[in-house]
Amino acid sequence: MRQKTPKLACDAVWKIYGTNQQAVLDPQNWPPTHDQLAANNLIGAVQDATLDIYDGEIFVIMGLSGSGKSTLVRCMSRLVVPTSGKILFNGENLLEKSDAEMIDIRRHKMGMVFQHFALLPHLTVLGNVAFPLEIQGIAKAKREARAREVIELVGLKGRENYFPRELSGGQQQRVGIARSLAVEPELWFLDEPFSALDPLIRREMQDEFLRLQGVLKKSIVFITHDFDEAIRLADRIAIMKDGAINQVGTPQDIILKPATDYVAEFTRHVSPAKVLTVGSIMTPPASPAPKGGYEGRIIGSEKIVDISSQLKSATRPFAVVDSNDTIIGQITRDNVINILMQG
Repeated sequence: MRQKTPKLACDAVWKIYGTNQQAVLDPQNWPPTHDQLAANNLIGAVQDATLDIYDGEIFVIMGLSGSGKSTLVRCMSRLVVPTSGKILFNGENLLEKSDAEMIDIRRHKMGMVFQHFALLPHLTVLGNVAFPLEIQGIAKAKREARAREVIELVGLKGRENYFPRELSGGQQQRVGIARSLAVEPELWFLDEPFSALDPLIRREMQDEFLRLQGVLKKSIVFITHDFDEAIRLADRIAIMKDGAINQVGTPQDIILKPATDYVAEFTRHVSPAKVLTVGSIMTPPASPAPKGGYEGRIIGSEKIVDISSQLKSATRPFAVVDSNDTIIGQITRDNVINILMQG
């Protein structure tokens, strides 16, 4: 990936709930089996989770309700203390940190956004965004200056003096995002942040999120149960079931090369056109160029689903170009139709 040392790493993380945990904690018989957990009325909310999250990466965790995704993320921030394993943040094991050290890490290095906005109703937009900086003891002028910067960044300039009740759902969520960004976190946790929004507003917030990531390049852990959202946002995806991670990979890997029957079923209704890029199906550029020239130019990183309408009535190939506008291949209407038919 982008660097050898992950920003955050989970190493064989377990979180077990129940009153008879000593029955399965014997190191000689670790880890417990499903039968051992069941026999002792224990729940393995997270089971042997191992994964790496790299600098600047959007890492999406998916799964049905009860799959363990939210518990895993709370273990990552040590809001929930794992039963076993290691959580390494910048190479340091968070499970060896004191409570005071963890509070300091969360206040200064971690940002969190949840499904429910949890804005303080008696504070304005400016007050809500500046609140975590106030907790840090930062002077009023400095914290409000920083708050105004992130309010503008999320597109709410001019609404600094509004109260939450005066904002739409999408605007309230932007305040929540701005509040989490005010501390300039190294690691950003988002637990289903858009699931309570209407579909159109949700799409707008996804666009806004991608725009922000293009500017900020944060290391992000993002939970969602919506596969369309996941493949639109993710660099990599982890699929969880019954507390265990079934597969970690790029959206293209997850959909085209499912590692288990569960992952295959989980992704069965997702069209390949939503994950395949133009560059992945292009053919070598014509030599000489097509008669009459190319129909147009398409960037190789574009998803097939996003450019299909452009090729619908095309009679000539499109040139595929890289970020420097250099031609690296070509794509035809038939190439795209074949992929759409697979969907």
